[in-house]
Amino acid sequence: MTEIRTITFAVNNAKPGAAELADRLEILARKAGVDTHVTIHYPIENESLEGLDACCVIGGDGTLLGVVPKAVQFGVPILGIRMGNLGFLATFSPQEALDKFVPLLKGDYKIENRNLLQCECAGSEPAVALNDIVIKGEDASRLVSLAVSADGELVSEYFCDGLIFSSPTGSTAYNLSAGGPLVHPKAGVVAMTPICPHTLSNRSVVFPDNTRLEVKWDQSATHPQVKIDGYQTLRPSGDGKIPIVISPSQKKISLLQSRGHSHFSVVRNKLNWR
Repeated sequence: MTEIRTITFAVNNAKPGAAELADRLEILARKAGVDTHVTIHYPIENESLEGLDACCVIGGDGTLLGVVPKAVQFGVPILGIRMGNLGFLATFSPQEALDKFVPLLKGDYKIENRNLLQCECAGSEPAVALNDIVIKGEDASRLVSLAVSADGELVSEYFCDGLIFSSPTGSTAYNLSAGGPLVHPKAGVVAMTPICPHTLSNRSVVFPDNTRLEVKWDQSATHPQVKIDGYQTLRPSGDGKIPIVISPSQKKISLLQSRGHSHFSVVRNKLNWR
């Protein structure tokens, strides 16, 4: 792979040890002749990514997700380091990062391109999600009534706490907690999982990733809000007749992994499979 000559460290200072690890990695990078930038701002600034070879996110999956929109915009691959135990996206531990960082900079890595979802709401700019798009009511104490169509055909009307639309990458996140399916990250699908549906037979539905999904709502229940990867909130305008549209994005995000990275090894470890 191509050597990394410029890199930004996106550091979540709220995570114990993150700043110290960033300092150590920055020293290694500079000794290797790599130009470095450091930011602690979210959303990340344009100048911290535009024209750079890579972005090293130090924090966890949530920190990484916050960098995704700008990384997609500028086509910058992300290397994720977790400052904790759980991390499906931030796959490097601090020690693994220290051990492998210089070889990674010299091109000893592989790139995994992950599919993204796009969400369009009346009154908001389109947004992309790596993990999931979640539609819930603004009043969390009330159920929301949502009608879902796939390529113009009604799927069902749901009376529930909300709906999760998950990419394959995001299947191990909120989707899994809500009883949705585990999906291999290379699978070309979108999973829809209802949250605490009033009708107990409502279960997850898996769609081809070229499906255009439209969601309309009944104002008599509660007005919906849309969460993009858990950090960005969209509030669709209108009375529910203009749908929320969820579709595959034409763009992808690149995750930088070690050559020996194994998806199922991560799953076995994080989910305590035998």
